[in-house]
Amino acid sequence: MPIKKILEKLKKKEEASKEEIEIKEEAFKEEIKPKIRVEKLSSYADVPKIQEFLRNGEIVFLNIKDLKNSNLSDLKKAVDKLKNTISAINGDIVGIDDNYLLLTPRYARIQRG
Repeated sequence: MPIKKILEKLKKKEEASKEEIEIKEEAFKEEIKPKIRVEKLSSYADVPKIQEFLRNGEIVFLNIKDLKNSNLSDLKKAVDKLKNTISAINGDIVGIDDNYLLLTPRYARIQRG
């Protein structure tokens, strides 16, 4: 008789532990899909739009060639302003070639190599 009681207790514990590790299906339904934008920096006036994309968690691949060729001073101001935004949101920024920047929000880090 005592063995039967022990087996029943073990069975109850096993059933209880199964209930504790059950994961709801809803936990897998929400999938994070980051947005990657390809944008062109034609003038300094484009900076607020790009800042908003970053604040919304979007990755921005930015073509700076037009502004670089037309107004180097505005390009420097724009890049400084974007760097400040990146710093404020704990993001990352890197230059790609001479004509592109890659800007990322907090959740994405750029691996340099």
